Amino acid sequence: MSATLLFSLVIAYFLVLLAVAWVTSRNSNNDSFSIGDRNSNWMLVAFGMIGTSLSGVTFVSVPGTVGGSGFAYMQVVIGYFIGYFIVAFILLPLYYRLHLTSIYHYLEQRFGLVAYKTGALFFIISRTLGATARLYLVINVLQLFILDNLHVPFWVTTFVILLMILLYTFEGGVKTIVFTDTLQTTFMLLGLVVCIVYITRSLGFSFGETMSALNAKGFTRIFNPDVNSGGFWLKQILGGAFITVGMTGLDQELMQKNISVKNLGDSQKNMVSFSIVLVLVNFLCLLLGGLLYLFAESKQIGIKGDDLFPTVALSYLPPVISFVFIIGLISALFPSADGALTALTSSFCIDLLGLKKREDLDEKGKTKTRRSVHLTFTVVFFLCVMIFKWIDNKSIIDIILKIAGYTYGPLLGLFAFGIFSKRPVKQGYAVLIVCLAAPVICYILSDNAARWFNGFQIGIELLILNALITIAGLWMISKKSELS
Repeated sequence: MSATLLFSLVIAYFLVLLAVAWVTSRNSNNDSFSIGDRNSNWMLVAFGMIGTSLSGVTFVSVPGTVGGSGFAYMQVVIGYFIGYFIVAFILLPLYYRLHLTSIYHYLEQRFGLVAYKTGALFFIISRTLGATARLYLVINVLQLFILDNLHVPFWVTTFVILLMILLYTFEGGVKTIVFTDTLQTTFMLLGLVVCIVYITRSLGFSFGETMSALNAKGFTRIFNPDVNSGGFWLKQILGGAFITVGMTGLDQELMQKNISVKNLGDSQKNMVSFSIVLVLVNFLCLLLGGLLYLFAESKQIGIKGDDLFPTVALSYLPPVISFVFIIGLISALFPSADGALTALTSSFCIDLLGLKKREDLDEKGKTKTRRSVHLTFTVVFFLCVMIFKWIDNKSIIDIILKIAGYTYGPLLGLFAFGIFSKRPVKQGYAVLIVCLAAPVICYILSDNAARWFNGFQIGIELLILNALITIAGLWMISKKSELS
């Protein structure tokens, strides 16, 4: 399939999203943008969240990990599953009870203004870096396999795609994204299943024969028994659980979709059903990864990692499968950026600018400010994607998990201390200092762990360590509550 035709498909897909945005954003306002008027259907939210949570990283990068670590990523997925139940039955009841628009308002009620601003700031940093890392992965695939052939520079590709995302999220926000994410998740899952079925048939395998062949290659191994390894099974499961709590339960992007649902019961149904489907989809991604390596061996393709799936799909499979892959890839791209742009805009306006409380601005003035912030974050996304292009790492999922460990740790520590302790903390900038110090201490420990602790490596549990250090710091700047 020619690069021109593939690029035309991308444009056509965008036009469909723009049409959905036009329909859903009519009569929208700032509340529609932030929380969808609290009137979203829980089934649509649950299904759409699959695309947001998986993104291009799961679609492209997770299959690429199979060659090096087999199905070990399922350890993290088991942790994710546990984490979603923590979010559903501990955090969501809190958010609904307090009627939050921004989940970081809880920190203001519990600790004061500085803690509130600190939590929002860490979210903004976390989501900006995580979302742009995901965005870079997919844009880079499009660049290498389509746009380079059309002699389009990488920066132009990035600019045009971000412009597309800006256009269809500019007015409707969450109200629009609930519908566009549902559409995009459908196409992404379709692309995943079609590629699995085709490659399985091309290899002449049944499902049982596929699993036997993968087992013979050592790809089906899941649990890592090496305690000193960063991939030790207990570290991976615990790390996955707390990454879910941090990257989902304490993340304004995903929680603003959940709290846009009418009531707590429906929101919990959304989270539980979503977690079950997510386990299955991640297994399918790993299964696809194993099939890709078997296919690559049969065709003597010497490519591994993030480049394997795009290379096979676009260079070795029939045009119709290439078409399905591109649609699936684009469907994985947009949810990783559209929700992030909306959530970052909402958080910055509500949490840092205090837009909802600004009595000096009418609704029109608030809307103008929100649009300016939305545009600014689009520019920030562009710059971050260009930085990731300069770094050019071939395993983006490792970068995202490491970023999460450093940036979501203080958030997890703040919420955990607030929920499970009644101790008030000192006012002023003490909370900010603790939250900035914790990641620095974690970096020093992680960098020297193998030398200091007899070969022990800190892996995905970095997030837990970061949170514990934050909790310890908060304890030191707190005092016993008069209520306890």
